[in-house]
Amino acid sequence: MLPKLYSTQRTGEKSVKKKTENRTDFQRDYDRIIFSSAFRRLQNKTQVFPLPGSIFVHNRLTHSLEVSSVGRSLGTLVGELFLQKFKGNLTEEDRYFYQHNLAYVIASACLCHDIGNPAFGHSGEDAIAEFFKQNESNLKEHFSNEEWNDFINFEGNANAIRVLTHQQRGKSPGGVMLTHTTLASIAKYPCESSASLGKKGKQLHRKKFGFFQSEIDTFKEIALNCGMIKSQENSLVYFRHPFVWLTEAADDICYNIIDFEDAHRLGIVEHSTCIDLFRKIIEEIGNTDRSKIENRLNEIQDKNDKISYLRAKIIGCLVEEVTKKYKIHFDKLLIGDFNTSLYDLILNKSEALKTIRDFSIENIYNNRNVVEIETAGYNVMNELLGYFISAILKDKSDRTGYDKNAIKLLPPTCNYDGESPYKKVMGILDFITEMTDNYAVELYRRIKGIEIGM
Repeated sequence: MLPKLYSTQRTGEKSVKKKTENRTDFQRDYDRIIFSSAFRRLQNKTQVFPLPGSIFVHNRLTHSLEVSSVGRSLGTLVGELFLQKFKGNLTEEDRYFYQHNLAYVIASACLCHDIGNPAFGHSGEDAIAEFFKQNESNLKEHFSNEEWNDFINFEGNANAIRVLTHQQRGKSPGGVMLTHTTLASIAKYPCESSASLGKKGKQLHRKKFGFFQSEIDTFKEIALNCGMIKSQENSLVYFRHPFVWLTEAADDICYNIIDFEDAHRLGIVEHSTCIDLFRKIIEEIGNTDRSKIENRLNEIQDKNDKISYLRAKIIGCLVEEVTKKYKIHFDKLLIGDFNTSLYDLILNKSEALKTIRDFSIENIYNNRNVVEIETAGYNVMNELLGYFISAILKDKSDRTGYDKNAIKLLPPTCNYDGESPYKKVMGILDFITEMTDNYAVELYRRIKGIEIGM
């Protein structure tokens, strides 16, 4: 019997409301994310490369849109798989969900999978965690061990749940007010920070963490309403929801292939190398007419267009392959007790994909321009954190004029002055992590007196 894996319950609502319009609840999720300010801000957050003028490469927003497109395809195909597996045991509502709505759930989850990431890529996350580690002697005494673990292991995945569900001061309850189903579908690491085993841990769902102490109650509701299985009784650890694997796979497909395509556009990867590797991927995992592909390539003269054509074919092959892997491992994925991502299962059978992965680590993610923007971003984030956190944690009677000015610069929605130290600092992190790359640099320059507004 298939457990109930989905719910139309939304954050910020005490009960499920009757549908009063033509869109389903899961279509509404997609629209809410698209129109949210948190999603729009992704257009000015670095994916990998700094935006290099006239040469188009991806930012977080374009990356998320493409991941969503791939996720929609996976949701459609796996929805059909659920229908086949449980065709005699599904209600009419279940059948409609898996036939029509699972695709929207995965597309929506993919749209917001990076929505909690701060500016400057993953170096922004590292900068936040490192700031607290470096200032442990001054800061740790203000927090419980669980709260401190949230800070020294700061995680964009956990921040995504906060961005999407937290009621900021003066705003509507429930954040973006998404269904619990969509939120469950982005929780790759459904445990609290104290239960995370780190990147070297053997349990995939505990390599990082998926929610802060401030969102524990919210996540418990999500887990309960979406049939998530608790992994441990003594701490907040759940196995992954079955839909998460699809969100993760869509992201893995896009960043592994499209980051390489961006590197080709920037001249980091030679055209012949890119063509050869992309062809080889199709040979290794594809089930397509290769002569037809070669004929089409011969018709295309533009180098970038040739690569784009092959990239589209590769993504199609990978979507089919992920669906096959989901079907093979269906029973384990259904309960979340599986320790390998679906993309890694495919990686193991493709030498070309491994070559792209290794090349990307050495020559793309460690490219000089990438390292420069990450280093600059690291310093910007560190300075902003020190400026605001130092001020907000001081007693009002001890604050200097400098400290008072810092607090005046906080937006009212993020100013938790008068609350617990944890809430105060989480408000600062809300403010800083929502910044775009450009705004973070601009504010840094103004605070440091490098640029003075007139």
